[in-house]
Amino acid sequence: MSINAQGKTLAETLAAIGNPQSRGKMAFAEIAPGVVARAKGGDEDAFHLIFNRYGRPVLSFINNHIRNRELAEELAQETFVRAYRNLGGLRDEMRLSTWLFGIARNVVRESARQLRKDERKVGLDEPESLKLESGEPEGPEIMLLDNELTKTIHRALADLDDDKRIVFSLKIFHEKSYEEISAITGHSIGKLKTDLHRARAEMRKIISPYLATEV
Repeated sequence: MSINAQGKTLAETLAAIGNPQSRGKMAFAEIAPGVVARAKGGDEDAFHLIFNRYGRPVLSFINNHIRNRELAEELAQETFVRAYRNLGGLRDEMRLSTWLFGIARNVVRESARQLRKDERKVGLDEPESLKLESGEPEGPEIMLLDNELTKTIHRALADLDDDKRIVFSLKIFHEKSYEEISAITGHSIGKLKTDLHRARAEMRKIISPYLATEV
C-alpha cells in the first residue's frame, strides 16, 4: 500500500477528504520540554533531536506548496536555520511545532514572491510534479492507480488558493487544531472552518471517482 508524503496511506487521505468528521491517528506529539530548554541554551544535540522530530512534517508541509522537491528541501533547511537562530524567542515551549510551521509558512511565502519576481524577469520552466514515495512493491495495475491518484490529489491541492491550501494541509495532513492553525496563519477560527469546508468541497469534486469506490 502506497504512503504519501505526509505519512498517511492514500486510503486515509481519501477518507479525510471525503469525510469532514474524520480524524486520523497519526498526529505528531510535541517533543519533551526539556529538549527545547536544552536547545535554547545552545545544546546542538538537543536541536538535532528537534530536527529529527519535525524535519519530515515541515518538509511535507512545504511540499504541499512548492511543487519542486529540491526547492522544498532547501526551504525546509532554511526553516530550521531560522528556527535555530531564533529559538531563544520561543516563549511557549509546548507550542514548538506551531512555531516551526509558522516559520515554514513565512519561508514559503518569501520564496513564492521571489519566484514571481524572477518569472517576470526571465521566465521559468514549469516545475516538475511532486513525486510521492511508494511503500512495498505492488502489482502494476495498483501502482498505476496509486500514481494516478497521488497526481490527482496534488493537482487538486495546487488548484486551491493559498488560504485554503494552508488550512487543508495543516488540518488534514498534519492534524493541527483550529487554534494551532489560527496561531500559525493569523486567521480567525471562523474563517479557517469556512476555508476548510470549501477546500474539501473543491478537492472532493476532483477526486470523487476515487471516493465512490467504497460501499
